Amino acid sequence: MSYRGPKGTYDVYPGGGQGQEPHERPELWAWAESVARDFFRRYNYTEVRLPVFEEARLFIRSVGEASDIVRKEMFVFHDKGGRELSLRPEGTAGVVRSYVEHGLYKLAQPVKMWYFGPMFRHERQQKGRYRQHVQIGAEVIGSADPLVDVEVISLLYNIHQALGVRDEIVYLNNLGDLETRRRFVPELRGYLKKHESELDPDSVSRIETNPLRTFDSKNANTQALLAEAPRIGDFLSEEAKGYFEAVKEGLAVVGVPYAIDERLVRGLDYYTLTVFEAKSTALGAQDTVGGGGRYNGLVQELGGPEMPGIGFGSGVERILLAANAPDEVPKLDVFFITLAPEARLPAFSLASVLRSSGLSCDLDYADRSAKGQFKQADRGGARYAVVIGDEELADGVCSVRDMTTGEQRAVSIVEGPWELIKALGV
Repeated sequence: MSYRGPKGTYDVYPGGGQGQEPHERPELWAWAESVARDFFRRYNYTEVRLPVFEEARLFIRSVGEASDIVRKEMFVFHDKGGRELSLRPEGTAGVVRSYVEHGLYKLAQPVKMWYFGPMFRHERQQKGRYRQHVQIGAEVIGSADPLVDVEVISLLYNIHQALGVRDEIVYLNNLGDLETRRRFVPELRGYLKKHESELDPDSVSRIETNPLRTFDSKNANTQALLAEAPRIGDFLSEEAKGYFEAVKEGLAVVGVPYAIDERLVRGLDYYTLTVFEAKSTALGAQDTVGGGGRYNGLVQELGGPEMPGIGFGSGVERILLAANAPDEVPKLDVFFITLAPEARLPAFSLASVLRSSGLSCDLDYADRSAKGQFKQADRGGARYAVVIGDEELADGVCSVRDMTTGEQRAVSIVEGPWELIKALGV
């Protein structure tokens, strides 16, 4: 009997990513997380870690019953107590639930949070899109300042650029406030009803529940029809217009390249005002690397006080596909080569001290020959090989070989590892 990973998942493993799947390379995950973590530190965001499953109704209420996520993509199950639960399909609802449950609205606002973890959607697997995928995300709750929108968008863009995402532009839209929706939605609904026979079935079902979501249709005929539909930009209230101008002005000041896309609605029902997607031509047709938007009514919808919020999510797999990921694996500082059984314990002791000093070390655990150990040191990218045999033990030294130049010298270890640490200089 043989076993394979579930459909729509993948493994990260030693030597992975030799083909076209950079997300299988373990060192790239450490790199991506460390870069993101450093940016969140600079922007003063606090990490949150939340359950990977929640009550299903949390996502149904926040994301929207008419959304593709709720209707088609959620992994829903019942636990032994009969409770209906779901693996999380996105990060915002869980963060807002935690914000309300733990009374974070009592803190000085806004509260700025970030997360890094798996999301789950039962969708058709495509390049860079998996049923279990990992998102970097951020949420800012408690401020309606348009400069917060600018900060969140620029944070997403700057993380992408630091990770080498190529040819990226942020696409921007404004979905308006309540006044905008009151004026626009009846006009759009009327237009859609006139052309109902030309729409795809999903779009027809959304005419009454959330006609804005028809703009998210992937159906070519529906998209052609929507090209002539009323545009939300023509219905924005004066307040929404002013807000949008402030966001655009801020993005120009910080140098984030953007374009306006009045069809952009994103796939979730909770968005208001600003929505955005960062796209890279390096990804081909499926070009979205990350995105998000403002959700000013969601905190109250989930039982909290009236608090505005905005956030983004970005799939790490898609970041790595769109990025100039480094080709080289991290270098090993030292590989110990032992030429006699008696040398193994002294080498192990030295390695332990070097590791405590911050150096990365390894030694042979497969009873290789001297030649095999040198090959292993080379395969591991070791900068130095430290050789200990009978002669070295007798003289109280070790031989340090620079694996790049081949230069070798003897270093005393009679009085401990300090001369060795000094000689390595790493």
